[in-house]
Parts: sequence; structure tokens; C-alpha cells
Amino acid sequence: MDSASKRGFDPLTYRFEEHRPRPGEAFEVADGIWWIRMPMPGRLDHINLWLLRDGEGWTIVDTGLHNEEGKKHWRRIFETYLDGKPITRVIATHLHPDHTGLAGWICAEWGCQLWMSRADFYMCKVMSADRPADVPEDAIRFYRRAGFTEERLDRYRQRFGQFGASVSPLPAGYRRISDGQYLEIGGREWRAVIGHGHAPEHVCLYCPELKLIIGGDQLLPKITPNVSVQPSEPLANPLKDWIVSCVRFREVLPPNLLVLPAHESLYEGLHERLTALIDWHEVALEKLHDLCATRKRAVDVFPALFKSEIKEHSYFPATGEALAHLHCAHERRMLHVEEDDHGVAWWRQA
Repeated sequence: MDSASKRGFDPLTYRFEEHRPRPGEAFEVADGIWWIRMPMPGRLDHINLWLLRDGEGWTIVDTGLHNEEGKKHWRRIFETYLDGKPITRVIATHLHPDHTGLAGWICAEWGCQLWMSRADFYMCKVMSADRPADVPEDAIRFYRRAGFTEERLDRYRQRFGQFGASVSPLPAGYRRISDGQYLEIGGREWRAVIGHGHAPEHVCLYCPELKLIIGGDQLLPKITPNVSVQPSEPLANPLKDWIVSCVRFREVLPPNLLVLPAHESLYEGLHERLTALIDWHEVALEKLHDLCATRKRAVDVFPALFKSEIKEHSYFPATGEALAHLHCAHERRMLHVEEDDHGVAWWRQA
């Protein structure tokens, strides 16, 4: 994880720090753009959501986790801020439960459509359908190859299928958002800019008139979003996709935007942040190469990527992120990999 403040210099300018809305409340950060903060468990403890005035109704961007607390806060917002107008559209930036969790519930409550990228909609559908008894054997082989002990493999079996519990049933159909597509929201043009690596097709929404972008997890100000290899695509190179996306965002977006991220603070300094995200991973790859002077498993390389000790709750995403860096370094010919007789992969300097 990357923290600008820990580096001793922070090039970003943070906005509206004194106006962080409490759960069930909203604050207008631009004309017709309302900021909502929903609580969630874990270190981040919240997610930023967005309520956009949209003609004779409202558009919601991201929804929070599927739980009764979230529904309670949304009902209060519906009663307080809609001025008698309906929710006419829900947009999910990507598939993760803190973004899609209540999308199906809101769409059912208001009879409105869900808008998402194609890959994230269908992957969310597939992952939501997994049940605890459906643990695939190839996923067990995947984590054994990464260096999991039998005890950790049992923990994976125990937690399998939890994704669906945090996501209300999605609609059968949806409206696809594609890269470069223009959406009209509130009489303004918004351009969809899609990034890859953290999610298959992560949608960001850029409004030139308002000079702002809804960045989801793609443009967080202080931490690097998790970029992981998953059992569903065991030889993927998502870190390459992530770095390419950051470079492209820096090329196609102007620097003087207000960024509305899914977590932490609203900020200005988009190009500086994109450069920092790229640089952090490039440095991590060099540290990984140095660490692999002697052969290592994926679970052995955490010190090259994370400053703090990896605790139990973060062990799985840390393993996925370690594999993402190993695969990227391998494709760059920085590392070799060999598999032993037990199916465990060992990585070493090329």
C-alpha cells in the first residue's frame, strides 16, 4: 500500500475535508453532484458514493455493501434529498461488493436500470452465484502453487462463496458502458474512461463541463488499489494492464480535475497521482527482483511489496497482489519460475 504522506511530500490538494457527510447524509461538491459516505467494515471503514441530479430524476454511482445498515442510510437519503424525484439509473464503476452490493436492491426498489461494463457485470453475476460447497479443485491447486499451507487452504474453503452474501441479486439485464462512450447525465456529457487491472473493466466518469472525474477505485489518493491474480485466470498479468491504464489516463485526461474517489479524500493533482501509482509499482518490481536472489514462493515476497506485516484478513489479497507482481516481472524476463514435485512455484532472478 502506498501513502503519499509517508513519503514526506504530498503533491495533492485535498478538497472538502471539513464537509465529510455522515451516514445517511449528503453534501453537494459540484452543481448537482452530491457526496455520500457509507460505513463499511475494515481498515478503510467507508466508501464514497455519488448522487447525481439527472433531469426529472437521479442517478446513483456505486451503492455500498448489501446489508441492513446500508439500506437504512439509503432510505434516509431517499426521504431527504430527492425532492420527490425518482432514482432513474444506477451506475456501478466495477464489480466489487462495496460498489455493487445494493445495486440490485435499489434497481428493484425504483424499477430502474443498472449500468456497468460488460466484463464486470458478468463476472459479478458468476462470482455471486458461488456457494460455500462449490470450492473448485483448481482454485485449491492455485493457492497451493502460491505456497499456502494445508491450514490456509482450509481457511480458503471456509470463506469460499462469501462474495454473494455482500451483493443483492443483480437484475437479469443491464445497460453496457464502453470505453469512450458518452453518457448524458443532468444535461451534461460524461465520458466513460475504462481502466484495467483492479477490475476487468473499471468505469470512471469524466465530465469536462464540471472539470471533475468520478474515479472509483482506479484513482485513489493515498493507497494503491489491490491488483491481484485470481484463480479464475491463474496466469494473468493484471499489473501490466494496471500500469498501461495509468499511463493512458494520464494521456487522455487533463491535469486540472477534481477527483471523486471511492475511498479517502476528494483531491486535485490527477497527473501527479497517476505518476506516483506507476512509480510505486515500478519500485516494487525492482525490490521483488532483489528479494528473489534466492528462490521464493509467492507468499515469501510480501516484504518487497508491503511495509506492514500481512495479517490474516489481508492474506488472500496480498497473495493475489504478490502474484501480479511476480507475473509482471516474469513477463519482463526479470524472474524465472520453477514448479516443484508438490506443485509449488518457486521464483528466482533471471
